[in-house]
Amino acid sequence: MKGENIVAIVGRPNVGKSTLFNTLTRSRDALVDDRPGVTRDRISRKIVYDGVPINLIDTGGFEEESEDTISEMVKKQVERAIEEADKIIFLLDAREGITPLDEELANMLRKKGKEVIVAANKVDSSKQEALAFEFYKLGLGKVFPISALHGRGIKELMKEVVSGLSREVSPEEEGEEIKVAIIGRPNVGKSSFVNKVLGEERLIVSDIPGTTRDSVDTSVSFMGRKYLLIDTAGIRRKSRVKEKLEKFSVIKALNSLDRCDVAVIMIDATEGATDQDAHLCGYAFERGKGIVIVVNKWDLIKRDQEKIRRMMDSLERRLKFVSYAPRINISALTGENIELVFKKINLVYDQMKRRIKTSLINKALQEISENHLPLSKGRKRLKLFYATQVDIMPPTFVIFVNYPELVTTPYERFLMNQLRISLGIENSPIKLIFRERPRKE
Repeated sequence: MKGENIVAIVGRPNVGKSTLFNTLTRSRDALVDDRPGVTRDRISRKIVYDGVPINLIDTGGFEEESEDTISEMVKKQVERAIEEADKIIFLLDAREGITPLDEELANMLRKKGKEVIVAANKVDSSKQEALAFEFYKLGLGKVFPISALHGRGIKELMKEVVSGLSREVSPEEEGEEIKVAIIGRPNVGKSSFVNKVLGEERLIVSDIPGTTRDSVDTSVSFMGRKYLLIDTAGIRRKSRVKEKLEKFSVIKALNSLDRCDVAVIMIDATEGATDQDAHLCGYAFERGKGIVIVVNKWDLIKRDQEKIRRMMDSLERRLKFVSYAPRINISALTGENIELVFKKINLVYDQMKRRIKTSLINKALQEISENHLPLSKGRKRLKLFYATQVDIMPPTFVIFVNYPELVTTPYERFLMNQLRISLGIENSPIKLIFRERPRKE
C-alpha cells in the first residue's frame, strides 16, 4: 500500500462504520447488520473523491479486553489499520454519547500521532446536531455530525479527509491487475493462503468455521505482476446455511465470482473433493471464469499413499467437467508451492485474453471435422463451415453450421476440448456460439 492515500474508518462495534464505507464506495461491499461484530477483517476499496485517489479501509469494531480469540484478532487488525493509515475517520454514535470504549480508542489514536477526523454518526436531522457537541470532550478537534445511512454531512466530512492528500496516482497503482477470487468450503485455508502470500496476518485466521464473513479485497504485487485477491466466506451446502448473516456472506462470496478473472477453488486435501466443491467449480464454469484448483493441507497427506489415492480419485470423479483447469497441491501453512499457484493463475489469465487468427481457428475446425464423425439425426448431418473469435475473457467463438439444433451438450464439450488443444489455450474456459450459416439466395 506504499505510496497510496490510506484512510481507515475506526470505532467501536455498531456505530455505522460499514454503512459509511458502503456510502463512500457506493457499494454494498461491507456486510451491515444490527448486531455488533459483523465486520471482522479489514476491508479495503479504492475510490476517487473530488479527484483524490483513496484506499478506504473498513475495520472491525474495536472492543475492550476479551478472552475471545476472534475479538482479540479483530482488535489487532484495527491497530494495524491505524498504523498503515495516513488519515483516520474516528466514527462515534451520536445517540449513545461517549462510552468508556470510545475514550480508550481516543487515547490510542492520540498516542499514535495520526491525523484524526471525528465524525458523530446517526445525526439524521438538524435538530439532532447538538448531540455531536459532547464529543469535543475527547480533545481530538472538530467534530462532524453525519448520517452515514442518509448521506447527511458526508460532503463536509470528506472535504476535511481529502485536504492535504496527494492527487497523484502512485506508479504502483498503474497497470493491469488480475482479479482472483479465493473460493472454498469453510476452514479449507483460504485466509491462511492470502496471509502467506502477503507475509503478514492481514486476514483473521481461526479453526472456527465461518471466521471470514465478508469478501475481503487485498491488492498485492507478487512475482512481478499485480493481483487483487478476493478472500471469501466459506460456502457450505445450502441445507446447512440457516443464519441470515451467513446467507448474506454466501451470496457475497458467489457474487465475488462475477468480479473475478480467475477463481482459485481451494480444496481440503484431508477430505478430498466433495459435491460442494463440484458445485463451486460449476458456478465458476457457468460464469466463464478461469479456474485453478488448489489442494491445500497437502503437507498432512503427502506421505500417505492411500490418502493421496483417495484424494486424487475424488478429484477425477467429481471435477471431471473442469479437467482443463490446472491443479496444484500446496500447504498454506508452510508456503509449499505458493509460487506455482500464481504461475498457473498467470497462465490461465493470459490464455483467456488471447486473440487467435481466424485462419488458425478454421484450420483447427477443419482438422476436427476430418478426424471425427459428425453428428447426424435422420437425414440431417452436422457440418462445421467456419468460425471466428468474437470476444475474450473467456475466448468466445461463433461457429457457423448447417443445423445448430443438432449440437448436443456432450458434442459441444468435445469441441471445446479439441479447440483448447489445437489453439494452445488448454487451461482456459472457452465459449462456443453456434449459428446457422446464411443460406444463399
